[in-house]
Amino acid sequence: MVHASLANVGTMVDPTLAEMGKNLNEAMKMLEDNQRKVEEENEKKYIRKDIPGPLQGSGQDMVSILQLVQNLMHGNEEEESMQSYRLQNVGEQGHMALLGHSLAAYISVLDRERLRKLTTRILSDTTLWLCRLFRYENGSAYYHEDDREGLLKVCRLVIHSRYEDYTTDGFNVLYNKQPVIYISSAARAGLGQSLCNQLGLPLSCMCRVPCNTMFGSQHQMDVALLDRLIKEDTESGKLPILLVANAGTPGAGHTDKLGRLKELCEQHSMWLHVEGVNLATLALGYVSSSVLAATKCDSMTLTLGPWLGLPAVPAVTLYRHEDPSLSLAAGLTSSQAVEKLRALPLWLSLQYLGHDGIVERIKHASQLTQRLLENMKNQDFIKTSVEDELSSPVVVFKFSPELPRIDHMLHSAQAPMITGNKRYICDTFNQWLGEQLAQLVPASGVDVVELEDEGTCVRFSPFMTSAVLGTEVQDVDQLVDCLKMKIPVLTCTLQLRDEFEQEVKRTVGLSYVEDLSWPGLGVVRYKGQTEDKQEKEVEKINNGLLKKLNELESDLLFSLGPEFGGEKHCVYIGMVTEDLDVSELVETIAATGREIEENSRLLENMTEVVRKGIQEAQVQLQKANEDRLLEEGLLRQIPVVGSVLNWFSPFHASPKGRTFNLTAGSLESTEPTYVSKVQGTGITPPPTPTSSRSKQRFPGQKLFKRSLRNSDGCSETSSVSHIDDLDRAEQRAAAALPIGPEQADESVLPNLETDKGSQGDEPQTLANDCTTSEEQESRR
Repeated sequence: MVHASLANVGTMVDPTLAEMGKNLNEAMKMLEDNQRKVEEENEKKYIRKDIPGPLQGSGQDMVSILQLVQNLMHGNEEEESMQSYRLQNVGEQGHMALLGHSLAAYISVLDRERLRKLTTRILSDTTLWLCRLFRYENGSAYYHEDDREGLLKVCRLVIHSRYEDYTTDGFNVLYNKQPVIYISSAARAGLGQSLCNQLGLPLSCMCRVPCNTMFGSQHQMDVALLDRLIKEDTESGKLPILLVANAGTPGAGHTDKLGRLKELCEQHSMWLHVEGVNLATLALGYVSSSVLAATKCDSMTLTLGPWLGLPAVPAVTLYRHEDPSLSLAAGLTSSQAVEKLRALPLWLSLQYLGHDGIVERIKHASQLTQRLLENMKNQDFIKTSVEDELSSPVVVFKFSPELPRIDHMLHSAQAPMITGNKRYICDTFNQWLGEQLAQLVPASGVDVVELEDEGTCVRFSPFMTSAVLGTEVQDVDQLVDCLKMKIPVLTCTLQLRDEFEQEVKRTVGLSYVEDLSWPGLGVVRYKGQTEDKQEKEVEKINNGLLKKLNELESDLLFSLGPEFGGEKHCVYIGMVTEDLDVSELVETIAATGREIEENSRLLENMTEVVRKGIQEAQVQLQKANEDRLLEEGLLRQIPVVGSVLNWFSPFHASPKGRTFNLTAGSLESTEPTYVSKVQGTGITPPPTPTSSRSKQRFPGQKLFKRSLRNSDGCSETSSVSHIDDLDRAEQRAAAALPIGPEQADESVLPNLETDKGSQGDEPQTLANDCTTSEEQESRR
């Protein structure tokens, strides 16, 4: 490690520097060691020392503080693996940049003269190296943390230059002749508003120049239209002062026609500022003419941190201006020596990498884009957007079902435009594709970008990601393989969406929900056989339907949809393959929904029937008790007299009980039971509704899959989840429960508890224990 080297040569350098390098080395090892005491910490959900508290009076040692930092960095288990991966790719050059921040703090305490000499050397060296490396002759440099700050300082410099009395009169001179700053419509979002806010200018001072619509790249600034806008502003009494051009637009990575723009700026005495990722290629041996023209601009902003994988290094704005007093007034230079120490991390890192190391990193990123372009040339249903096939630092591609096996270039004039709902659906599918690729190949660094004309696309920009993520050629090959696996899934799902919609609309009880933002087969809601259902009832049925579908052994994905913005009380179906049997899927959903609905209705009806049956049984048993008293007479009710009377003259009466038939919902006599000595089974309930499509399946064939013998197969490399067998016909056996004079509370209650136990909201009523005298006599 570089810090160990500093410690080893401690006798040759300042002992404080050697100690600083040693301490930084130990600190980085501690922060990068994610496995240290991880098991012990994961056993506790909350760690006491992570809870904020008052500052300790005696303070803490550095080891304890660094341990706290490590816990805060890696405390989230879900992000732990990704965070450690990124830290491992910082490398020694990253440690050198971190050392620069520590050195800056140490150097700032030197005496003023020594500090001035040291900062002047650091600033001049770094500026000279960068100007030579990126072919920008006779330039000065401004180092800044925010990459927009350099442009802001340049705008102030131009205002000071074009308005001579601005230093004394301030904004009064701007009122008479309003300045105008021109930016491309393809520039990063919010750039113009940020400049106006920082400069204190109205938004009318910012003019957005449209891109080409007829000829050339649709991401390049329209030069002819810009010339017309400048002339119109000049005629209206305004003062055009600055143009912001792109050498690599933030979205597609295209470069404006910098040569023509420079000529136009010279014609109208305007300042030309250039920014963009393509400026990194100026360090290579071969540079395209469009990017090489950036070396003639008045200023440019370089973001070396992501290009070279250097953490916490400043961005650099190179500019040419002859008046140092105006540069000082604009803030591009500073008389404070400490301000010049911003270049120290970059000064150390550039020396550590060397010229060859810097060029190698930029060249490697360029080779990654070429590798991706070569592998995607013959890929069907994929459109790519690149400015130059031979040298393009950014590759933007998207899934499009319109142009298989023909020109794949988005800028092709014959490329048909997708409009309306199809455009929206394609954007949704490309959003899903980008997220899947980023998840499957995280080292590729792909992300999703929204372009004005193309819509949602997937972007591969290795100049901004490869140095940090450590992207290699095999990662690009893996990205292409994953893309080939996902394309058949996208095409098949898109083709089956219309069929699914028609099947749902033809099926009674189902409602098709159009959600263009859902990347999948579609959205369905079970509305039932009656339309007057309450929202809670619909929610309960659809939630039960979703649970039933997910319980089936299949690969199809059923969900409640996105967490935000989705439809309520619906079942969302994910991506599918070509062998999906849409009719069987829809019928199964409808049958399962009917089953849940009828079960719910049957349970509610049975609860009411059981309650009424118990009440009726209580009334009849009470009446039977009264009739028994009349038949036996009053004397038989007296305890002693009744026993003697019954001994001399026994009273015989047949037992008259009641049985409650759950299936029929009626109260019946128990006389047939006592006569035949067998309890009746009652009426057989109707079978559970199931799908009408019951077909024979081959071993291993899953539900909703057409037979492999009859399927052409959209892809042999793709597989998307579906559902397994739905052959669950549940039969409810009718229980004839005897409710005799002795068994009223033991016959009706068990069935009530069985059917109402899961509901828990209906009061359970026990029948009164009413027995006849004949039964009492028989017991005696």
